[in-house]
Amino acid sequence: MDRRTFLKGGLLVAGGGLILPKLSVAYDPSEILAWSRYPLKSPKHPLIVQTMRPRNFETPVQYYEHFYTPNEAFYVRWHQADYADKKEDFKDYKLKVYGPAAKKPVEFTLDELKKNFKVYELTAINQCSGNRRGLSDPKVTGLQWRYSALGNAKWVGVRLKDVLDAAGVDPKAKAIVVHSSYNPPTVQGQDHFAKAIPIWKAMDENCLIAFEMNGEELPVENGYPARLVIAGWTATYWIKAVTDIQVVFDLPKNFWYDTAYRLPRGKFPTIEFWDKDPSAPFVPITEMVVNSLVVKFVNNNTKRTIYPYEVDNTQIKDIKNFARMGDYITVMGVAYDGGYGIKMVEVSVDGGKTWQEAKIIKSDGRYSWVQWEHTFKVEKKGVYKVMAKASNRMGQTQTFELIWNPAGYHNNVVQTFNLYV
Repeated sequence: MDRRTFLKGGLLVAGGGLILPKLSVAYDPSEILAWSRYPLKSPKHPLIVQTMRPRNFETPVQYYEHFYTPNEAFYVRWHQADYADKKEDFKDYKLKVYGPAAKKPVEFTLDELKKNFKVYELTAINQCSGNRRGLSDPKVTGLQWRYSALGNAKWVGVRLKDVLDAAGVDPKAKAIVVHSSYNPPTVQGQDHFAKAIPIWKAMDENCLIAFEMNGEELPVENGYPARLVIAGWTATYWIKAVTDIQVVFDLPKNFWYDTAYRLPRGKFPTIEFWDKDPSAPFVPITEMVVNSLVVKFVNNNTKRTIYPYEVDNTQIKDIKNFARMGDYITVMGVAYDGGYGIKMVEVSVDGGKTWQEAKIIKSDGRYSWVQWEHTFKVEKKGVYKVMAKASNRMGQTQTFELIWNPAGYHNNVVQTFNLYV
């Protein structure tokens, strides 16, 4: 099924009760490492350490009160333990575009990328595919991310399409295969961490080769000197320190897109859908699902602020000794999706019986998250069950029950907080 045919058919309906074949999703051994429940001192302080090698650090939720996630607090995700970790290591950096479906191989230094192509700016969410995996029940294997393997940033770079055009893409090309030579396999015989991106997505004007992040050059931990920005899709496609782009007619075998990063077919309402094998029960993960995250509560009377998470980003569901009768409470958070645009965020203070539309206080394009807030008055004693749910312009909304899958992807369950008065 090609993309156009799929779009004509509308959204996939999330189905239940799929019987999952054993060993249908595989993992790299580096992802089955002990998880640190409490923050350690990471090279990118003050992030929460998941693993030290490879580098996997999570952003504390409170940093999302900043519309653009600060570079020093932006989460870090690497798959293989060997990597270049100093800017001096990249002095001979070149980006190469080649392959059987490229009419002429080309290569560019970082300076040549900046000089030879028009530069664009795009605000976009970068979210690890496994964000919220640690909330799965029953538990699944892999890095146990809580709520914050994501960030919102302003990216500056050149369009991937323009660079591909310089190499001349054969009309029959199926995909590009992308990797970084600066992050080689740790174990002999292991595949490079590489991603296959269909040509129709690679040629989208909202896909960049970025070299700036929030007005500064990319940090080494986040992809210096240049990384892909595949707007709307999960960060598995956003290859860091990108060096090799192969344009291909047929995909070579590789663990990272043949086996890993896959979803049960039909479980999620995916629109930008890439079906490499119509008979396979699992399909590659692509775009992000609609989601929201409560960041903080503010008591406007006492001027107190609370970030309802433990030091490891575990949600504190019961909030006590914070509000009294007569107080005005503002709940603030962020909401995002795969680029269709957030239509509204609704907040309930009675456990979902009634909903009020929150105020969108800031946005920066359809690939950015929005910040929202909602203020309510505490009028009686008891427990206020505070919930927030986002909906996008495609009619998709968050779920109230987990859509479980063996990789722990796409957890967009509505949060609930018990505010005791």
